[in-house]
Amino acid sequence: MQSQTFFASMILFGSLALFGWFAAAAPDQPAKKRPFLQVPDTVSPPVRAYLESLPDPSTLPAWPAPDDVAGWKRDWEAGEKASEPKVQITLKRFEPTVAKRKLGGVPVLDIKPNGWKESKKVLVHLHGGAYALYSAHSRLPSSVPAADATGLRVISIDYTVAPAGKWEKVIDEVLAVLDALQKEGHKLKDIAIYGESAGGAMAAGAVLKMRDKSLGMPAVVVLLSPWSDITNSGDTAITLKNVDPLYVYERDLKHAADAYADPKDQKHPYVSPVYGDYTKGFPPTLIQGGTREIFLSHFVRHYRAINDANGVAVLDLYEGMPHVFQIRPEMTDAPETKAAMKKMTGFLKVHLGE
Repeated sequence: MQSQTFFASMILFGSLALFGWFAAAAPDQPAKKRPFLQVPDTVSPPVRAYLESLPDPSTLPAWPAPDDVAGWKRDWEAGEKASEPKVQITLKRFEPTVAKRKLGGVPVLDIKPNGWKESKKVLVHLHGGAYALYSAHSRLPSSVPAADATGLRVISIDYTVAPAGKWEKVIDEVLAVLDALQKEGHKLKDIAIYGESAGGAMAAGAVLKMRDKSLGMPAVVVLLSPWSDITNSGDTAITLKNVDPLYVYERDLKHAADAYADPKDQKHPYVSPVYGDYTKGFPPTLIQGGTREIFLSHFVRHYRAINDANGVAVLDLYEGMPHVFQIRPEMTDAPETKAAMKKMTGFLKVHLGE
């Protein structure tokens, strides 16, 4: 197996490309830094260098309107193209076996790490991208290193992105894949599910629906910076509004949220799982995030919802870290990244088994 370090740097650089692609898409626009974006002296040098290099996200091109189908298609295609070089680097480095197939009628990538040994244990992956961007292919730099680091077969779901993929459709696609895996002989106790950012919210929402429909639940859930409340509620939506180094909710993330779910549905627990009823049970859950995220309150509230219902939940926060820091190449060797990935790998081993 390759190091967990590379896994940490590449897991979906998913929602990171939301920032990276839009920055690259506007080369003629000067990259301005927020004059008030101060970097604490409590973060490691690699993190400091990364944060200090970032432009003010409010100066970057705004995302398409929720119903701008052509605009989202254009940006999806541009994101796929921009991601391809890192996809090829990842495939060359790790030499996995990647097969396109369908499970329950849903396209997936079936990924086996180099040297994989036959096992019924499987890690289901839901990529980030604000519900509207990227694919299982362009997010191979997330799923392939995860397979390599854990030794697990990974099923990366190529769900329908918004605006074509509304929340009802996407959640049912996830359930169809999990049902198909069971029909292939995988027991739920041998299945884990993880996702980053939007993918984290999808993962939690899908598990809640499985439970509510008496379909059972996977053995373990891992959420990396989950977008657990797309209504933009919570303390840090206010306190960190102007100091999140990557996102501006009103002009960007809100457009993606509305493309995925009508505003009247955005507090539905399958959309924003922070509003779920966890007294009916939920798998052991690891929630990771950084203290520089506008989503920080989501992590805290989601943890409290599970923990207060006597569920098993671990809230694993990292000082000064931005959104999905685990997957950003600039922070591959940061001690914060190494610590986060060690925690994730250990959590999976405890609750899924070796």
